[in-house]
Amino acid sequence: MTEQARTERTARILSARLDELARALELANVPAELASRLLESASIATMHAVTLDLITAERADALWNAAAERHPHVVPLARTFERAA
Repeated sequence: MTEQARTERTARILSARLDELARALELANVPAELASRLLESASIATMHAVTLDLITAERADALWNAAAERHPHVVPLARTFERAA
């Protein structure tokens, strides 16, 4: 698998999981504060992907921004994803 293919695959998986979680929270009418805490686990997975160089920080931010446009419980992350040195 090429690096480009791995990056695209990782981004698709993260985006799909984020959408699935957001959709489930919406359908369950979970309060925004609780939804935010539950979405934190998805943000940690995203940070790990950036740290492992599976996706870029810019791509991670773009995934979260796109999810925020589709789902009211998802807010763009305030922190910037950074690679480990």
